[in-house]
Amino acid sequence: MQQYNLTNRQARRFILLKQGLIGGHKFAGKEGIKQFINQAGCVQYDPIDICGKNAELVLQARIKGFRKQMLYDLLYKDRALLDYYDKNLAIIRTGDWKYFKRIRDYFKIHSLNLQQVEAVSEQIKELIREKGSVCSKDIDFGQKLNWYWGNDTSLSRVALETMYFMGELIIHHKKGTIKYYCLSEDFIPEEDLQAEDPNPKDEDYLEWNILRRISAAGLLWNKPSDAWLFIRNMKAQDRNKIFLKLLKENKIIEVSVENMKEKLYCLEADRDLIEEILKEPVLKPRTEFLAPLDNMIWDRKLIKALFNFDYKWEIYTPESERRFGYYVLPILSGDRFIGRIEIINNRKIRCLQIKNIWLEPDMKQTKKLSDSLRKTINRFAKFNDCEQIEYSSSLFFWNET
Repeated sequence: MQQYNLTNRQARRFILLKQGLIGGHKFAGKEGIKQFINQAGCVQYDPIDICGKNAELVLQARIKGFRKQMLYDLLYKDRALLDYYDKNLAIIRTGDWKYFKRIRDYFKIHSLNLQQVEAVSEQIKELIREKGSVCSKDIDFGQKLNWYWGNDTSLSRVALETMYFMGELIIHHKKGTIKYYCLSEDFIPEEDLQAEDPNPKDEDYLEWNILRRISAAGLLWNKPSDAWLFIRNMKAQDRNKIFLKLLKENKIIEVSVENMKEKLYCLEADRDLIEEILKEPVLKPRTEFLAPLDNMIWDRKLIKALFNFDYKWEIYTPESERRFGYYVLPILSGDRFIGRIEIINNRKIRCLQIKNIWLEPDMKQTKKLSDSLRKTINRFAKFNDCEQIEYSSSLFFWNET
């Protein structure tokens, strides 16, 4: 079992190169989106759209020429991608449908209000066959139920979401945050729809998930982490057992990083990438704005240890307790995080409003830095279909010509 010793900088550059966030663009266009999601397993979906939804923000930082319509088309026209639960709400490859069979089977037994849902499910399916797709507003059963998101939820929404969890329905398309559902059998390929679970044993399922999450982050450690969220029934002893098995089978590589007590792990498939980093290649720096739920920063404690960057998404923090702002994006430049930025897409006037920029304490405001940030902001405006950019008056130094 070969081990690698990396400096802190080499570890950071390994992750960034794996993620396609340093050097020339590793991913481009719609094919690049599919390639990245194939590597990452999933990107988290969140409906909040201040300056792009989370999944769109993840992709705009990595995919050369990314446009929001590309992701929409891959989801709802090409059907190469699919909305489902992986690490919370997420976007996965349609071809990975079979790997989530045990999740669907779980919901068939353990969902709330099963009796009420079963009573109306055939009626909903008939309506979908008639209309092609439906949302909860298209159906009114005149009944309210307790539900995961609230205690006064319409039966129509409960039924649609339950049938979605069970795999009987998938999302046909969205209008804003409104989900329109269709029958899975109409869009999931038959071979995937009828496939057996590729991981029939719990151990197989956990192994598949751990490898998937390591690939999503680039480097991970064997300790409690938000990167393991929604891997059902995985306890610390299970995780330890799987890590030992993966090491013995040479599916993962142990990595020691200077000044870090904990060992990190990457995929065996990324050995060549480590070897490349050890040669100290010249990598063109890029400045990118990352998503709050970006795959690379799923484990905030690991990012703090490697990048010395302490990031918290303060959207659920009371305003009086926030250090920064409601929806703030990390700023990555080269192989380090240099600060945070608060951006609002004012759709009414198609204006990208830069509310605030916070640089890290050791970062100095320079013309080179300002120029780099301006270029990224200009690209970000294009990504959001904004025709103008407006800087807050408090950012006097960014307004200088």
